[in-house]
Amino acid sequence: MNSSRKPSNPHLQRNLNSEIGAFIALNQEVFAQLLTFIDFAEKFMIGFVEINFPPDVEILVEALKTNPDCRDIQFITLSFSDANLRFLKDEIVKLLPTIEIESNKKLVLIVQGLEKSIGVYGDYPPVLQDLNFVRDAYKRTVPHPILFILPDYALTRLAKFAPDFWAWQSGMFRFQTSQITKDHAINEAKNTERIVDRLEPPEKQERIDLLHRLLMEYKPTGHQPVGENLRNCSNILHQLGVAYLSKNEPIKAREYLEEAEKIANDKDSTFYAEVLSTLGDSYGQQRQFDTAITYYQKSLSISQQLQNPLGETAALFKLGNAYLDLRQFTHATTLYKQCLEIEQQIGDRYSQSGIYHNLGIVAQDLREFEEARRNYQQALAIKIEFGDRYEQADTYHQLGRVAQDLRRFEEARRNYQQALAIYIEFGARYEQADTYHQLGTVAQDLHEFEEARRNYQQALEIYIEYGDRYSQARIYNNLGIFAQDLREFEEARHNYQQALTIKIEYGDHYSQASTYYALGTLAEAEENYAEARVHLQTALEIYVEYKDEYWGAIAREALERLPE
Repeated sequence: MNSSRKPSNPHLQRNLNSEIGAFIALNQEVFAQLLTFIDFAEKFMIGFVEINFPPDVEILVEALKTNPDCRDIQFITLSFSDANLRFLKDEIVKLLPTIEIESNKKLVLIVQGLEKSIGVYGDYPPVLQDLNFVRDAYKRTVPHPILFILPDYALTRLAKFAPDFWAWQSGMFRFQTSQITKDHAINEAKNTERIVDRLEPPEKQERIDLLHRLLMEYKPTGHQPVGENLRNCSNILHQLGVAYLSKNEPIKAREYLEEAEKIANDKDSTFYAEVLSTLGDSYGQQRQFDTAITYYQKSLSISQQLQNPLGETAALFKLGNAYLDLRQFTHATTLYKQCLEIEQQIGDRYSQSGIYHNLGIVAQDLREFEEARRNYQQALAIKIEFGDRYEQADTYHQLGRVAQDLRRFEEARRNYQQALAIYIEFGARYEQADTYHQLGTVAQDLHEFEEARRNYQQALEIYIEYGDRYSQARIYNNLGIFAQDLREFEEARHNYQQALTIKIEYGDHYSQASTYYALGTLAEAEENYAEARVHLQTALEIYVEYKDEYWGAIAREALERLPE
């Protein structure tokens, strides 16, 4: 239960009075209608108030409480911001006895924050299901007028999923957003546009909520945007797609990206190429690389037609990444070098660091470790030259992996610790997970088992926190190896199966080989040689399919040592 905002500073009070005046002037007619509704409302009555942004909600509530026509009204604000709220009536009934009702005043309840539990997508929110089901009980248990203040999208969902409750409304009041609130929201959205990947989950959700509210400004329910509103709407839809991708929700992201693609005015514009590229990212996140490549190729074609070298290099880089994930290393290298050539031609030295970094990954996957190290050092030198400390972390991490592949474990640990320190410095919690994982593997290689376990658990907790199910597979795989090293065979098998289930779910066929190999060595340790042979043979077939001669040789050697 919230009290009204009461600035103690006279300057702040004058600013608030000014904001109230501007807001009421903008919404004079609908405000007068709301005052009339409040005046005549008795016992249980419902009024719905549409306001898209919380600052304007505060202004309206303050305007009601200070309006001379409401001197005989006691307004009590009830805030329900729990996204898991289900039984609204029960919560209101719990709060009613705590309210000190003023004598000779009519009590009017203001319910806000309900949009959190209503959500913006999905079927039948539980809170609305219950709202519809217990509608008749409100008359008896909540005998007071209620104003529900909600944004456009939440009211649309309420009308759809709680039609019986919606039908009981005695008033619907739509307020326009004040310009100062709209400008603040636009600036806030711009401020987080470039760093959305670094935001913590609650901050990402706040950005998504802000973008949905802005979307309602340019595309209100029942209206089709035109002109400038159409352009703004397309941009917000694209930003929503990017924000949902940052939360590892590619299907939801695609819903907004496809809408942005559909309504975009110019199909040969830089913006349209960017939307296609982000659509490719959504498929890449699901490991549907062939479809991702199709979108990247379309984006590349538009950028080439527009003679836009920045768009061209962005598309080439993403194409290289897709072929790298497909382990088509020659094709990936060709694309990276094309990208590098363009960046050198236009003098974009900073962006070359990303190309050198990924050329290092290619060389490392081909076990060309000195070539990998040279490329990583080249990338790191550019990042240091430009003072980009945050991006240095990724390259220190990869240098750690090279050292670990060469069994230089202390050097590997130093590089991982350097990367981790930077991620912690910048508050990049999600990025820390992979480094904790690698620190776990170093500790395991050095038989520091408790240290390994702590690092694996830390990584797993972060991946679970961020909803990254795919990355959890690597942790489970290594927890299996860890348990097997300790001869805890049932625990090892359980973790391997967890890893394999996720890899199959995400269609990562190549990565399944390492888990089949691990299951084979586990069965061998248990002297179950028939099972060991099946798993190792499956691993070998996958390595042969992907032309991985190094691991193929290891799997073949493991098969050959099994007793007949």
